[in-house]
Amino acid sequence: MFNRVFLFLATNLAVLVLAGIVMRLFGINPQQMSGLLVMAALFGFGGSLISLMLSKTMAKRATGAVVIEQPRNEAEQWLLATVQRQAQAAGIGMPEVAVYDAPEINAFATGANRNKSLVAVSTGLLRQMNRDEAEAVLAHEVSHVANGDMITMALLQGVLNTFVIVLARVVGGIIDNYLSGNRDSRGPGFAYFIIVMVLEVVFGLFATMIAMWFSRRREFRADAGGAQLAGRNKMIAALERLSANHSASTLPSQVEAFGIAGGVGHGLKKLFLSHPPLEQRIATLRNSQTSVM
Repeated sequence: MFNRVFLFLATNLAVLVLAGIVMRLFGINPQQMSGLLVMAALFGFGGSLISLMLSKTMAKRATGAVVIEQPRNEAEQWLLATVQRQAQAAGIGMPEVAVYDAPEINAFATGANRNKSLVAVSTGLLRQMNRDEAEAVLAHEVSHVANGDMITMALLQGVLNTFVIVLARVVGGIIDNYLSGNRDSRGPGFAYFIIVMVLEVVFGLFATMIAMWFSRRREFRADAGGAQLAGRNKMIAALERLSANHSASTLPSQVEAFGIAGGVGHGLKKLFLSHPPLEQRIATLRNSQTSVM
């Protein structure tokens, strides 16, 4: 909880400091920025918070995940019992447990409330993993919930969205004034809106890099949390199984970042990965204790 609040406050402070520097450098009246900041915050946080609130519903619909209400077989009974035990150990409310049809080994967790979350596993995971490995994957997902990763990502994305909206318009106005020779007193013209659109794409790419950097860090923390709940050897074995049986994820884009699998990319693409490479995650667990990093 403390880390989440600290990250939120630190990121907001960085945005405010940067905005202040830009305004001082270019002689912008802070009062002129108040409306822009309010608008940017509404749009920047609005989308990410709405997505967070609807994340469970969207994930179920997108994946076709079926929540286990009454276990139909021994495997579903084991899933519920394992998640319940891990949730109690992690100090969170019992998540909904669901199964979705997909060939690859994967699982994800989502939800706006750590006490009312969703943990879902693929049918491929149930077929291809033994119980120890599956237990570790469930522990990894429960750790995501306990760490508040979904909430933190939404807050971070909201701050980054606000930053992109504000900076694109401030820099766009400066460029437009320079190109027009400061002769246009009627306000921004068509060129200004084109410049802003281009800048939003450019700044948005940098914002995505920051969000994905944090996403990769939270995977290490969830691995460490999974090692605490299920055992380090089980967590390592689960990641090794994922590495040996890696295949392209079929998870929809809105929940793909919350899956346990991922981390395949080369060159600049690595900057946009939501997960570290599996071999790096395995090496980190082998060389560390089971405490959360």
